[in-house]
Amino acid sequence: MTVDASGLESARPLLERSGTAERVAAILRQYITDGAFAPGERLSEPVISSALGVSRNTLRESFQLLAHERLAVHELNRGVFVRELTTEDIEDLYVVRRATECGALRRAAELSAVDLSQVEAALRDGRVAAAAEDWPSVGTASIHFHQALADLAGSERLSATMRQVLAETRLFFVLNENTRAFYEPFLECHEQILRDLRRGRFDAAEAALDRYLRDAEARLLELSTPAAGSGAPGTPR
Repeated sequence: MTVDASGLESARPLLERSGTAERVAAILRQYITDGAFAPGERLSEPVISSALGVSRNTLRESFQLLAHERLAVHELNRGVFVRELTTEDIEDLYVVRRATECGALRRAAELSAVDLSQVEAALRDGRVAAAAEDWPSVGTASIHFHQALADLAGSERLSATMRQVLAETRLFFVLNENTRAFYEPFLECHEQILRDLRRGRFDAAEAALDRYLRDAEARLLELSTPAAGSGAPGTPR
């Protein structure tokens, strides 16, 4: 299965004057994060290079960057594919997520002021999507919520680490149960975390976040178990 790159033309302005490999990789990474490119889909060189208006060489460099970030894999004589992950990947990703996100809140607590507007916007987007029963969009809003939490630390390196980790996390979403029962508990946890942050209760927000991440990991591992034996990755959040 080859990805649908028909929407990439609109991303051309993001390349500014020259389509560098880093900018191309950033665009493709965002498409993976937002779920537009799913695990197992082939990243077609001619289709994507034409859509973005970049050379094959530039695109190949961007593929190498994505491979280094464990978001893509090159298969001999077949091409480049969005990576499929394993249950071991879930466990490792959540080790990194707890360290990164909880650490970001500890750092934010040391700052004189924090801007919660992006956290609030992500939660609002999630609630709007849930009301419309658009569960994939709830998943995208959840990704944006957790990126916004990491951004509270005011560290570009920490934020960049989180972008990569969340892009990897999104690779599980394709097998997710897109149901109210799966997503609503996470939205409720998001609201609790935001309430604590608004009150300046960073310790309570961190504790709630840690519980959230441990619960999410457990649910993902449970969902992924049937697929693990067949070599297919498990799913979601």
